[in-house]
Order: sequence, then structure tokens, then C-alpha cells
Amino acid sequence: MLRAWVWEDSGSMAGPDVLVVGGGIVGLATARALALEHGLGVELLEAEARLASHQTGHNSGVVHSGLYYRPGSVKAATCAAGREALYRYVAERGIAHERCGKVVVAVAEAELARLDELERRGRANGLAGLERLDGAGIRAREPRAAGLAGLWVPETGIVDYGAVAAAFAADVRAAGGTVTAGARVGRIVAGRGAVEVTVAGGGRRSAPFLVACAGLESDRVARAAGLEPGARIVPFRGDYFELAAGARGMVRGLIYPVPDPDLPFLGVHFTRRVDGTVEAGPNAVLAWRRAGYSRTSFSLADAATTLVYPGFWRMAPRHARVAWAEYRRAFSRRRFVASLRRLVPDLREDDVRRAGCGVRAQALGRDGRLLDDFVWAEAERMLHVINAPSPAATASLAIGREIAARVKARLEAAA
Repeated sequence: MLRAWVWEDSGSMAGPDVLVVGGGIVGLATARALALEHGLGVELLEAEARLASHQTGHNSGVVHSGLYYRPGSVKAATCAAGREALYRYVAERGIAHERCGKVVVAVAEAELARLDELERRGRANGLAGLERLDGAGIRAREPRAAGLAGLWVPETGIVDYGAVAAAFAADVRAAGGTVTAGARVGRIVAGRGAVEVTVAGGGRRSAPFLVACAGLESDRVARAAGLEPGARIVPFRGDYFELAAGARGMVRGLIYPVPDPDLPFLGVHFTRRVDGTVEAGPNAVLAWRRAGYSRTSFSLADAATTLVYPGFWRMAPRHARVAWAEYRRAFSRRRFVASLRRLVPDLREDDVRRAGCGVRAQALGRDGRLLDDFVWAEAERMLHVINAPSPAATASLAIGREIAARVKARLEAAA
């Protein structure tokens, strides 16, 4: 398993021990752990004008239970530890959240074996209160949902991740660290005693160590440091609809389909958010701009980066049928609602309206595999996180602690 890291520098703090690049939730959690738990001087640099501008600020706010992950895997253990740490943190900070539970619904005979496997994984991962449901049991939990069988997963919850990210940033500052937005990192050079970075608009930062958690730009940041990340970030856009105010009562909590095991996406689903609104989605379509938050967003440079990558041409034929269906659904309210009606049959087209979208930083291997695990790249005085897939937001506190511990060990070994 590869590992990727880059550090962001804020510039106002003299002589930091670590530069952290990236102001999403993983970068902020890492900076927080370095400053609070290890007493290190930290500067965090975020390229955009505000923190959590991309994946952290555009997701649906789900606190994942760990249902989907292979028992005994790093992702399963990290999700469990991170989930409980997050619930404790948001309760202490008074951040809006709810452990509301979700229902996973099988609507076809072909999905029942996959539902069996999810139940097995959930029980092996120690999920409390997991319950197998028949059709009547589904309706008892979600009266407007329908299916052949389901799973009730009470550990799942909802939270405002933007508020969590802001709280992490406040923790970093309170511990003496610096967090600076609008500081896009350019060239990164590791010397004998320090890593030096240039910041767009002028200025340099340096520190004994650098960590990069750069999300959609993670592979490019690694290359700016002279590393080969071993994967290419290929962006996938997810579109959301929102239930109209009069239709929100159709969904009590979260309603999910049984996912396709060949894809790292969970399928369109219903999510009640902490503000009471209900989102429906997302789909997953290849995006032609890394920060493209509309169906027509396009960047020639980003598109070319995807199209010249050998892994793309190995991946595309494998998923061509699914990709075509996703694109058709992206531009058709009727098709999108038809997918949602598999879970909630009474839903009508006028019950939904278009809402926002998000872009997922999906790592793609040269062999054409969509990578669904952490990908890292490291060199002297640097760690780069290339891929931080779901449940990265849920497990951010646990991931940040793991990264910080590795950095502290590297600094001590170099001392």
C-alpha cells in the first residue's frame, strides 16, 4: 500500500516543526493532532480562500458506521475508532449531529446475497444493534421505503462537517499553530535540514517536515515535490437533488441501496441532514474539471491529465455501461427520480429539486483499478496522502492521529 503526504504552511509562525498542505478535514485533523497531542509547531496552508472548500464542504454529512469494510482491515478499525472519537468530539463542542441510524434496502433477489455479506461484515466489525429486516421491518423504520429485505444500522449518523473543520482549525490556533487560507503551494524542495515551499504570490516557507493532504490536487502536489505518487487523481462528480419541504416527511433518517461491490460508490440514497433538509443522491460521473461543481464544468488541463493517463483507458472499458447510465441520469430528472423510487416508490418528480454537487478525488491506478484504500507517497522529510477515501471524514480524528504519530517518529529518528 502506497502512502502520500504534503504539508501546508501559513507563514506567520516562526520556525514551525511541520508544514501541512491542505485545509480539508484530514489536513486539519492532522495539524490538530500534531499541535495538541505532540506539542509541535504547525503551519497549515490552504490553497483556496476558505477552508473545507472541496470534499469536506460538499459531502452529505454522513457519519459512517463501518458496515462496508472487510473485517480486520485498516479501514474497518480506523472507521470504528474515528466514528466514536468524532461523536465524542462533536458532543463536547456542541456541534449539530445525530446518531440517527440508516436502513440498507435490497430491492431485487440478486441483491440478497450482497445484503447477507454486509450483515456478516457489520457483525464481524462489532456494530451494535445491527438488525436484519423483512419488508414489514423496513416499513417500521422507514414507512415510505420498500424492499425485499433490509439492514438497520443504528451506528450511522449525521453531522455538519464544515462546522467540524472550523472547530479543528480553532484547536490548531489555540495550540499556537497557524492556519492560512489563500496560500497555494508551488514548488517543494527537501534539503538537508528542512523542506522549503514556495507560495503563489510570493513568499517561502520552510520546516523540518512536510505533510500534504491535498485532496483533489494530491498527485500534483506530490509531483511538485519530485515524487511519483503511483496513482492519478481522476475526479468524479456527484449530483444531488433535495426533497421539497412538503416531501421531507417521506424520509426519517438515511435510506441506502445495496452497493455494487465492483465500484467504490454507494449508489444514490436519501440522507436527512442536521438542518432538517433531505438530500437525494449522489450519482457518480467522470468530471472534466477537478473543482467542477456543475454538469458543464470543463478544464482542458484537467481533462487532458485524465485522458493521457494509461490507467484511464484500462478502466474505461470495464465500466462503460455503468458510466453511460450515470451520464444519462445526470442530465435527466426523470431517470434520477426513477433510481430513487427503487427505494421510496411513492416519490414523484415534483417532490425533488436540483441541489448542489460534490467532486470526489478518486485515485486511479495505472492498471485501471479504482483505488478504494489509502494511497501514500513518502520521501525524506515528507509524507503525502494521495488517496483518502470514505470514511476519511468520519475517521478524520483517527487518521490525523495516525499521521501525526508517524511524523513525530520520523522527526525523532532524524534528530
